[in-house]
Amino acid sequence: MNTRAPHILMVGGGTGGHVYPALAIADAVRALRPDAQVVFAGTQDRLEARAVPEAGYALHPITAEGVHRGSVTANLTVPVRMMRGLLQSWRLVGALEPDVAVGTGGYVAGPVLLAAWLRGRPLLIQEQNAYAGLTNRVLARLASRIHLAFEDARDWVPDERAVMSGNPTRRTLREADPAEARAAYNLPDEAQMVLVMGGSLGSAAINGAVQRHLPALLENERVHVVWQTGTRYHDTIAREVGAHPRLQIVEYIDRMGPAYAAATLAVCRAGALTCSELLVTGTPAVLVPSPNVTADHQTKNARSMEQAGAATVLPEPELETRLGTQVTGLLDDPAALRDMTAAARAHARPDAAETIARDVLTLADHYRSS
Repeated sequence: MNTRAPHILMVGGGTGGHVYPALAIADAVRALRPDAQVVFAGTQDRLEARAVPEAGYALHPITAEGVHRGSVTANLTVPVRMMRGLLQSWRLVGALEPDVAVGTGGYVAGPVLLAAWLRGRPLLIQEQNAYAGLTNRVLARLASRIHLAFEDARDWVPDERAVMSGNPTRRTLREADPAEARAAYNLPDEAQMVLVMGGSLGSAAINGAVQRHLPALLENERVHVVWQTGTRYHDTIAREVGAHPRLQIVEYIDRMGPAYAAATLAVCRAGALTCSELLVTGTPAVLVPSPNVTADHQTKNARSMEQAGAATVLPEPELETRLGTQVTGLLDDPAALRDMTAAARAHARPDAAETIARDVLTLADHYRSS
């Protein structure tokens, strides 16, 4: 019998929607099996390069690049980089000898999981959206298990190996103390905090509408705004808007647990991970789906949240005219906010990370005993 501790190779990169679910699964694996050896593969120039080491995990760099739409010249080097990434992945899997490889999406997951499969390792895939991404749709054919967050995703993967488990979120989101969080944001007892987020890079549409409606929002002396502008827009917005005692303009929020715990209402995109975080934290939200995503999956996510009673939907073309009235209308209706919080918590899947982690360990144990 193999008594070696389970070795897990995690890969998911590019955006928070891929990286943070992988970290949540890794944390859950370690909680269940403290002796488990968990390492990550990822790119050196995307979010995982910072987030993974900060979470306490080793990151092994892999070359990966997606296809550039509308640019023939930019795509000339893609095949070379893909082959380089596959060779690096082959060597990495050989050196680490993982018992299972776990992918949460992103271009970098392709070469790593393919190399793991070619070396005979079982694969587990987690898909966050109702419309499965290209990498996961391809790799699902090779995976032993596919964990889904939306029933609609079953149309894109082998149904006999698919499991509905929800999107994994980190336990720290649910453990944040509201009183401590509000103190960290310097909020008086009666204050209402509006949390604005447009993603790590930021959203020009959300930022522009908030900038237009900000004076009206701040007319209410109870309202405080914490505005994550994203890296692309922070310096310009901070310069144009200026300082205000009830306004905090930040480039990026690293600790989302306290942010959700302090928020009265969130204004944000409707990515799958964001929606899952809103549900598990019971945060009411105005969702602004991005129209620039595959199969318009953010609108599907947002409408699902709205039908559950956990959020309202504000289409991007209506941002400029309706943002102020929609936000103030909700802030002036405590009963509606309480109902949204209750609905969010009723539809949350707080055990998704642990459910997936148990499956990861089962696959690892089966491989080690075979």
